[in-house]
Amino acid sequence: MPLADAIDTIQGFVYVLFLVYLLCIFAYILTSWIPLPYNVWLNRVQRFLYDVVDPYLRLFRRFIPQLSLGGLGLDLSPIVAIIVLYAVNALVQGLLESLH
Repeated sequence: MPLADAIDTIQGFVYVLFLVYLLCIFAYILTSWIPLPYNVWLNRVQRFLYDVVDPYLRLFRRFIPQLSLGGLGLDLSPIVAIIVLYAVNALVQGLLESLH
């Protein structure tokens, strides 16, 4: 029974980590769309989101070109990154469930 409790704890941790990172990606997208006034705290939050999310998104930006719609650039890498994040979460949760 202790092994099952440990696996449940790991599953919960992985799921919460997935949700927090997903929330960071959405916050990064919103702060990149909306021009915020300069504020020290807002700047720190934006910098934190950039430092946490941008390395992951750069993995996909190498392979997915930016869509050009009449002078408007549309970056599709966050959509693909979120789909991959969902797939990895499902894979890890499935593997942990098989150990259960």
